[in-house]
Amino acid sequence: QDYYGKELQKLEDLKTNACVASARPLPKAVRDALECVHEEVVARYYGCGLVIPECLTSRRILDLGSGSGRDCYLLSQLVGEQGHITGIDMTEGQVWCGDGASFCPSSIPPLSFLSSSQVEVAKKHIPYHMDKFGYQKPNVEFLQGYMEKLGDAGLADESYDIVISNCVINLAPDKRAVLREAYRVLKPGGEMYFSDIYASQRLSEAVRKHRVLWGECLAGAPYWKDLYSIAEEVGFCPPCLVTASPITIGDKELEGIIGDCHFVSATFRLFKVLGSSRAGPGQVIYNGGIVGHERELVFDANFTFKEGEVVDVDAEMAAILQSSRFAEEFLIRDSGANAATPQGCC
Repeated sequence: QDYYGKELQKLEDLKTNACVASARPLPKAVRDALECVHEEVVARYYGCGLVIPECLTSRRILDLGSGSGRDCYLLSQLVGEQGHITGIDMTEGQVWCGDGASFCPSSIPPLSFLSSSQVEVAKKHIPYHMDKFGYQKPNVEFLQGYMEKLGDAGLADESYDIVISNCVINLAPDKRAVLREAYRVLKPGGEMYFSDIYASQRLSEAVRKHRVLWGECLAGAPYWKDLYSIAEEVGFCPPCLVTASPITIGDKELEGIIGDCHFVSATFRLFKVLGSSRAGPGQVIYNGGIVGHERELVFDANFTFKEGEVVDVDAEMAAILQSSRFAEEFLIRDSGANAATPQGCC
């Protein structure tokens, strides 16, 4: 029996809050869009946050581990009919462990969080949502495949503006391959925006082989420092932490197995900034043009940009804003410049 297919019928069946944690309130546009998603799609959702970045109009977005399609249908409304959303999932029977993944024993049955039944739920509701959104043709598609091998699903280099993922990378045996593939399919200046579970230390074998802890998204949680090293090795700018919330364990047996390890649900931003786009530190002024964030844009845990306010930024943040879809939302100048001039085009 699959953990997600048999034991989890609703969110209340979860033994931790790992898959339901959300660290900040939702903008009205996102709340309104969520209300338009079919109830079955919402009911079959087991994410660990809401991975909805800003500045989405007409963007091409890839959702890794799209499950029942909740985030895809929500994003479908936010990108508009000229945008496009691709959701990719593994098929039922394809085991998380993969070849040579010694930490995931063969005795653990394949999880159905990314199963074909989830894909079927997502696909069957495409007509419903396109009609509800008033679209003439679908701007959403759902594919089956490995997020470590996006090329096998036909996803080309530099074909997406944004890659999102919601509590599934922890389930991938080769996390480096997931980030490498995300980097490959992103356009220059593109962003990977994702929520997942992280551990305060590298996990013991007992934790990594525990069936329920796999189902609860904890057994595969990476040590948080490893995310930073892998991301930079792949080519991304250093990760930008957006939010983090502690995970609570509501089961004494699981607490005993986990020991003194702590888990957090965290959202990060990773940007693909090419070397030619990098310069020095600067000053930026947010123009207040992003819907739902007109007065201020909480970009990450370190930078909040208020409309019309001059903010000093380091070289990494200057390069991110200058080369990404956020460029037209800011006036950007070098630290020594006397006047701010528009940079780039959103």
